[in-house]
Order: sequence, then structure tokens, then C-alpha cells
Amino acid sequence: MKETRYLLRVLCLITAMVGLASGADSSLRPNFVLIIADDVSVNDIGCYGHPTIRTPHIDQLAREGARFERAFLTASSCSPSRCSIITGRYPHNTGAPELHMPLPENQIPFPAVLKQQGYYTAQAGKWHLGENENVTGAFDRREGGGPGGEENWLEVLRQRDKTKPFFLWLASFDAHRGWDDKNTMKSYSLEEIQVPIYLVDDRQTRADLAAYYREITRFDYAIGEVVNELKQQGVYENTVILVMADNGRPFPRCKTRVYDSGMQTPLVISWPDGLQDKGKPRGGLVSSIDLAPTLLELAGIEPSDSFQGVSIAPLLKDGQARVRKYVFSEHNWHDYEAHERQVRTERYMYIRNARPQLMNQGPADSVRSPSHVALQLGRDTGNLTRAQGDVFLAPRPDEELFDCQNDPEQLVNLAADPAMAAILNRLRHTLDQWQKETCDTIPLQITPDQFDRETGKNNGKEWQRETTPGSERQAAECNQSGPI
Repeated sequence: MKETRYLLRVLCLITAMVGLASGADSSLRPNFVLIIADDVSVNDIGCYGHPTIRTPHIDQLAREGARFERAFLTASSCSPSRCSIITGRYPHNTGAPELHMPLPENQIPFPAVLKQQGYYTAQAGKWHLGENENVTGAFDRREGGGPGGEENWLEVLRQRDKTKPFFLWLASFDAHRGWDDKNTMKSYSLEEIQVPIYLVDDRQTRADLAAYYREITRFDYAIGEVVNELKQQGVYENTVILVMADNGRPFPRCKTRVYDSGMQTPLVISWPDGLQDKGKPRGGLVSSIDLAPTLLELAGIEPSDSFQGVSIAPLLKDGQARVRKYVFSEHNWHDYEAHERQVRTERYMYIRNARPQLMNQGPADSVRSPSHVALQLGRDTGNLTRAQGDVFLAPRPDEELFDCQNDPEQLVNLAADPAMAAILNRLRHTLDQWQKETCDTIPLQITPDQFDRETGKNNGKEWQRETTPGSERQAAECNQSGPI
């Protein structure tokens, strides 16, 4: 009986795919190419409104596909975010919620499911998920590549098993610090730079941003080469291409932070044979944990209970569709002690900080950056705006509430506004429910700082990882998703 229900569901999914396919051969399962940038914020891509950064290939995919305007990560931190994407689970539910923790062997990467169901799977570029055999075994082939991380993308694509549908996990090091001096992309002039409101507008910050821009352009160039190769192989039309980032730009008030500057990701999806409402932006909320169940559904595979996300396949058919009311994000140890939780609706954001006594300056590489040094100089001379001084604020509010529609940079905390009390209480309750149902915890002994908060240098103290969030309640074995 169970097998009959499963076969019926698969038949329904295939039927739905025929409706999506716009004349494509319905006997062919789609191919998948997931392309992940390293440390790139959503508004640093041309199709998301940046007036200067050159991303023609991503922009073309958006014009012919779909640009998602409210896609969010579960962590603005490299390895926790990637572990979350590949398992479709929240960071504290992966068993690897802090930076540099390997994904445990008992977790199920969705490429392993695709491989078991007849897909050829390969990974090239940045990895950062550890080397546990059950995890790395999800791929038929694995390749590194540097300095940009894109160097082996084409080789892996060209040498794939041509008898099978394929999934490629293509990840760059662009635009992670430090900047590659041998990058051959055309330089940006300092006059072209758009300085965010929370950074100091001076020469050293503009030069820092210019180097970041060039690495985004190299990432985009590599995407263009992949698209051209897919077309030459005659498989472009039935290939789902997804372009995203693992976390926000590596600058103060961005990477590791739970504001949109850290958590909102560009997400562009192209699928000529399957996408409807092409070129129309998608406004519905999307979490990065939704990608795993989505790709499995498009492949006609029943997602297991381990995947906490929801399929966004309805958004591929209808640009006005909605599958979520909420997305959730977390900030755990990344160089520095931290425990923040965030819930976001399409309009409002609520943040709870369990370490309000500490500065929230960003990761160590950002603290060592010219942009952060410029902020420190401004602080020391009393010349910072409130937005620029945010990274030095301590103590911080233990609760923050923002109207993201009227305050897109999340600069005005409304938590104490009596007019916002009902919204505040609703989001408090929603976050409480999510933490309870997903087995999240605030450990008494949390992982401490490894780096000095002022200089970004190793603090020289004996360091060890302490109790990680969720571990006391066995969150890695918890499959509940919390509110959707």
C-alpha cells in the first residue's frame, strides 16, 4: 500500500512536470547546476539593482528565468550555510551550526539522494563541508580549484557521464577575502563605487569595495562559460540553473549578521523548458533550506522527513505564488562568541540576541579589513553616524524589530514602539515556537572568542569549541520544521 501511494505521488509529480515543461520531452528528468558565490550580498548583482557591478550573465539568466526578491539564508557564515543548503536543514539541526564544523555522517545531503536515483553528481570549487565519507560520497567526482574556485567547472561539466541526468555543485571562492591580485577582470574606478550607508566613504573603503566588485565579475564570467557549455552540449533547455551566495559581503555589518545585508541572498533560477512566467520577479519568501526538497521534487523523488524546507516549485510556475509566511536565520560562533535568532516575514524582522553585552562587529577577516579600520578611525575621532557606529555598539539591544518595507537597511529599531506591540508579540511567539519545535538551545557554556574583537588577530588564548546550540536536545536528530 505504501509503495502504491509512493508511485502515485511520483506519477503526480511527473504529470506536473509535463505541465511545466512547455513541450519538452517529459521522459527526460531535468539536470541541475547549483552555483554558489562566496560572501556576496543580494544588492551587489546587476539584476538586483546595483548600478555599477558588471554581472551580465547572471542578469541574462534573470531576464530569461526568475529573480527571487525575498530569498534568505539560514546563516550568514560559510560552512554552516553550506551545510544547511545541502541538507535542507537549519544549522543547529545539521549538527554543524558553527564555522569549520564538518557535516556529520548521519546527515543526508540531497545530492546523495539524486545519486541513488540515477543522477551523475559532481562538485567543483570551494567545499567547506568537511570530509566525512558519507557526505563526500554523495558525489561521483570532486574537484578543487583556485584562486577563484571556478577553474575546474568546465572540465567537470565536459567530462560528466553523458548517459545520466546530472547534478553539479559549483562553488567559487569569489568574493571571499583576500583579494586576488592576479584577477584579470577589468578594474573598477573609485568613482564607480557605491558605498553602503554603514561604511565610511573614503579612499581606502572604496578601494576595498573595488577589489570585491572585481571578484563578483569573475564569478559572473565563469557562469557565462558554464551556460555556453550547456548550450554547446544541447542540454541547456532542460537544465535548472540556480545562482546564489552562501552569505553576505565580507564587510562590516554584513557577513555573520542577521540583517538583510548578511542573510538575504541573490537567487536566480533559469530553466527554459520548465519555468513559467519567465522574466517576472518572484516576491514570495524563500529559505535556502527549500532548495533541497525543490530539486528532489523536480526530479520526481519523494523528499524524506529529514528535509525541513518546503518545495518552491509553485513559484516556478506562478510568479505570484507564496509557500511561506516566515523564514528563520541564526548567528552562532564564527570567530567570535554569538547567539542570535531571527524571524522574518515579507515586511517585518524580529531579532533576539542572547549575547547583547558583546559587540557584533563581524568576522575576523572583516575586522582586519581597510573598511573596518576606516570605521575605527571615525569612531576614535567622533565622526561616525549611528549606522556606521553599529559594529561598535555594546551593550546591544536584546530585541530588535524592523519594518523592512520602510527601513530596508534595518536601521530603526521599533521594539520599544507601543504601536508595534502586537507585531512584536506575534513574532516573539513565532520565534519561541520555532526554537521549541526545532530543538534549538542557548548553551550555558558557549564557544568563546578565538580572535581579538578590536584587531581581528588571534587572541593567543587557549581555545576550544564548547557546547553547540541544539546539541543538548539532540537537534541533529530533530526533523520538525517549526512554523512555515
